[in-house]
Amino acid sequence: MKHAVAVALLSVALTTMNLAFGHGGEDHGAPPPPVAQVVEPRTAAATEEFEVVTLLEGRKLVVYVDRFASNEPVAQAKVEIEGAGLKGVASEIAPGTYVLDVTAPLPPAKHPLTISVEAGDSVDLLSATLDTSASVATEVHTHGWSEWVIWGVSGALLLMTGILFAVRRHKRAKKGI
Repeated sequence: MKHAVAVALLSVALTTMNLAFGHGGEDHGAPPPPVAQVVEPRTAAATEEFEVVTLLEGRKLVVYVDRFASNEPVAQAKVEIEGAGLKGVASEIAPGTYVLDVTAPLPPAKHPLTISVEAGDSVDLLSATLDTSASVATEVHTHGWSEWVIWGVSGALLLMTGILFAVRRHKRAKKGI
């Protein structure tokens, strides 16, 4: 009986020390806050002359136009967009960045877009598909206190069961069974 109590006390002490002290460079402090990120619908298209990336931000379709070879923003270009119920000339808000107002929200679907770019002597027609079917949300899994409680209770029950079997075995050995 003395040995079973000593083993139980030693097990509890080692378990408590393991939970109290970090090991192996692990941080046992507060977990970092969960990261939630929503990615707006976007699409990209390229030709030998231009590279275009479109991004739907609420009620605005933002179009980034760059030279394909140098990745240089294309300033003062005429950018026309057609498709998905959109039709119009995008206005330049910064060098290489153009915006077209979206009057009605785009329904969840894959919308084909035709983008025409005129910059100086260069004229190009690009095709892209804007997928608005679902915004992608990513979350980082964090471990909450309830998970640790479940593991702690499970470990305590396992320890108690082991002690119970050791005590029963010791009693049977004393009786000579």
